[in-house]
Amino acid sequence: MLLDILSAIPGSELFARTSSTLRVQQVVQLSLAPAFLLAGIGAVMNVMTNRLIWVANKIERIIDAGDEGDVQSMRAELPALEKRRIYAQRAVMFSTASALAISVVIVLLFISAFVETPLGTLVATVWVLCMGLLVAGLASFLLETRTAANRNRERMRERDSR
Repeated sequence: MLLDILSAIPGSELFARTSSTLRVQQVVQLSLAPAFLLAGIGAVMNVMTNRLIWVANKIERIIDAGDEGDVQSMRAELPALEKRRIYAQRAVMFSTASALAISVVIVLLFISAFVETPLGTLVATVWVLCMGLLVAGLASFLLETRTAANRNRERMRERDSR
């Protein structure tokens, strides 16, 4: 009865298109792949964010260190740590932008099921943008981990040469 009343309202063709449970179910199924990707991006971002926090805290500790202890060797770490911070920050930013783009894809998939305007090209464009941002984020994360590994190798060589 309520459905009949709502469908009688002028301009209610949108309601008619959304009333199909099967259609909504199909859209939800289509949205599952991007939603799983969103969950994966979130897990990777957790690791990236933890590394960024660790690097930022280490930089702060070195800067705040007084003249006690081996301050010169600690300060020698700052350029590599700053490089790592930049890479980690970029990784988090690109990954966040990728997650935002995935969310837009999910919204567009739902909207496209209920409007007559074809949105396939827009969905595909945002998807490609999302993948590009994800690749940029992962590449930045790779550079951060590589910088950390290189600095560790340099430290080991310095210790061995003493």
